[in-house]
Amino acid sequence: MKMTHFTVSLLAGLLAAGSAQATSLYVGQAKAGAVCAQCHGIRMPSADAPFPPLGGRDPEYLKTAIKQYRDKTRKSDIMNAIAGSLTDAEINDIAAYYGSVKP
Repeated sequence: MKMTHFTVSLLAGLLAAGSAQATSLYVGQAKAGAVCAQCHGIRMPSADAPFPPLGGRDPEYLKTAIKQYRDKTRKSDIMNAIAGSLTDAEINDIAAYYGSVKP
């Protein structure tokens, strides 16, 4: 009986964790579309934009870079201003989303 309760609890926790991950990708997609895609696009940069595409990039690299822009330890007037308004959760969502996109 205790084992069954444990198994059900474990499965419920795993399902909830899976849902949280899926939700963060949707949140990341929405935020990337609103904040990043105008310059970086989703798979490819916007027409005539000199900015690199972010689709398929390593999420850890993206998180580090965006946080450096936010904290102004990495310099770019545009990126410092844009990243300055992002929370850690938003940065994680954006990085996870772009990391999941095939270039």
